[in-house]
Amino acid sequence: MDSSSSEIIKEIPHMIRVYKDGRYEKLSGTNTVPAGHDPTTGVQSKDVVISTDTQVFVRLYIPKTNSKRVPLLIYFHGGGFIIETAASPLYHNFLNLVSSESNVVIVSVDYRTVPDHPIPTCYHDSWDAIKWVAQHANGNGPDPWLNEYPDYEKVFFAGDSAGGNIAHHMAIRVGSEHSGMNLAGVILLHPYFWGIDRVGSEAQHPWMPGMADLWKFAHPETSGSDDPLLNPDKDPKVSDFGCSRVLVCVAELDILKDRGYLYKDILGKNGWTGDVEIIEDKGVNHVFFLYDTSADIACSLRKRMCTFFNS
Repeated sequence: MDSSSSEIIKEIPHMIRVYKDGRYEKLSGTNTVPAGHDPTTGVQSKDVVISTDTQVFVRLYIPKTNSKRVPLLIYFHGGGFIIETAASPLYHNFLNLVSSESNVVIVSVDYRTVPDHPIPTCYHDSWDAIKWVAQHANGNGPDPWLNEYPDYEKVFFAGDSAGGNIAHHMAIRVGSEHSGMNLAGVILLHPYFWGIDRVGSEAQHPWMPGMADLWKFAHPETSGSDDPLLNPDKDPKVSDFGCSRVLVCVAELDILKDRGYLYKDILGKNGWTGDVEIIEDKGVNHVFFLYDTSADIACSLRKRMCTFFNS
């Protein structure tokens, strides 16, 4: 075997290592846990394949409640478009808590990831999942849980990091196309947006050199850091955002913090007339709420989500 085939030609720390012979190794976010009954919260979950062609699936969560017609959350996981899945223990644990504490049905989307499926595959898969969910709005969809429990007048999107980017674009698509559901609001948790020009303290952050590199790896055909998929200020469709309420959560130590603040200005100056609330959590870093779900600051973030869903 040619020893050069084991040469590393690309590495994104904590995410992926690519070898000269085409092999790759995902460095984190590969562990999975099965769906089922969560004894701590009483939440029930199951996986449903929504496309036999792509094998894209969603993980459904039903809270322990006798209530019918509760809010519906469609969630998009993070991971730089490269790692993590809807079956990741990080997301499974987090969404069990969100479902229980907020009394919401959750559809967690397992979109296909890079490098086997470069951007824009994740956006196509996510929109297909939304359309699949919408089939249940009249009570005649393929899944009995989604026929019985959600209130389709109270549908929310949320996502963290790359998933926040996806949630943003799905909301724009709802605004420009008929989805069959009422999008009541969107929660963006530390959303992954970027651009050529530096914002706030980005230039001094230790992660700064790798940010554009990550996007280029995930989207080889990109036009660059000002790609409209990455920089909402360059997107002519941003004013189509299809709901009237947005909650953006940022973290003080996160390189993406200033992009979260800028996002509110971008929506406003482009003619969107809804309400944007931005809340910053102090002393914490990117997606902290996934790693220590019992910490007071993580509990406070989930309470914030609950208020948003049920206000």
